[in-house]
Amino acid sequence: MTNLQLGFIGTGRIARALIASLSGKTNIVISGYDREPAVMAAISADYHIAPCTSIKELALTSQVIILAVKPYQIAEVLGELTSSLRGDHVLISVAAGISSEFIRAHSLDTLKVVRVMPNTPAFVGEGMTAISRGRMASDEDVTLACDIFSSVGRVVVLDESKMDAVTAVSGSGPAYMFHILDALAAGGVQCGLSADEALLLSAQTMLGAAKMVLAGQKNPEELKNEVTTPGGTTEAGLKVMNEKNIKQIVMESIAAAALRSKELMK
Repeated sequence: MTNLQLGFIGTGRIARALIASLSGKTNIVISGYDREPAVMAAISADYHIAPCTSIKELALTSQVIILAVKPYQIAEVLGELTSSLRGDHVLISVAAGISSEFIRAHSLDTLKVVRVMPNTPAFVGEGMTAISRGRMASDEDVTLACDIFSSVGRVVVLDESKMDAVTAVSGSGPAYMFHILDALAAGGVQCGLSADEALLLSAQTMLGAAKMVLAGQKNPEELKNEVTTPGGTTEAGLKVMNEKNIKQIVMESIAAAALRSKELMK
């Protein structure tokens, strides 16, 4: 990322995580536009970001544009942006369910589009971002997107056909993990722990378990078996989970989220 002019359309949660991570780097100049002037003023007060008064102004001052708005806002924003797009622009979209072809169809057919699906752990530098290349984008454009989003966590490059599954697993996944954490902590409270004690034990346990998987030496099933002693406490808990078919419930939840991602394109 050498002398990069980076512009954000929309300054929501993911955009703020990126701005916080990239702001102040000497080789990046950041500008931003938000429909709410007060929001833009607040974020520019906290970080090295130049506020723009219009989408057109942002396009004129940016080489790479990150489209960080809600899916239902995409068509309207592209309608304002298209007349200011240049051949050298790279547009990175974080909108769930919106394909690179949809963006090109509603802007320029030659536009270089990179589609990404980040998630909210980016706020603490532990994000997971999937990146896919649109038809006109180059390997260099994908590498640039990887450089930008690796500042807030891990990245993986995938074919765009897999993005609905990505949205369901890692995009929505933090909410599922929070739901499970809440249940773990509630169980701890029920068994005599304080709320703070139960939450700390649950959250650190989930973090540690995830790091063991990411270490790559053993798969989740092998790690689970290592914890489970025949006739022990873990086996007793897993027996209830198996009886309730928790694994199937989670799989069905992922399928429902992936289906909804597909529906967003209609």
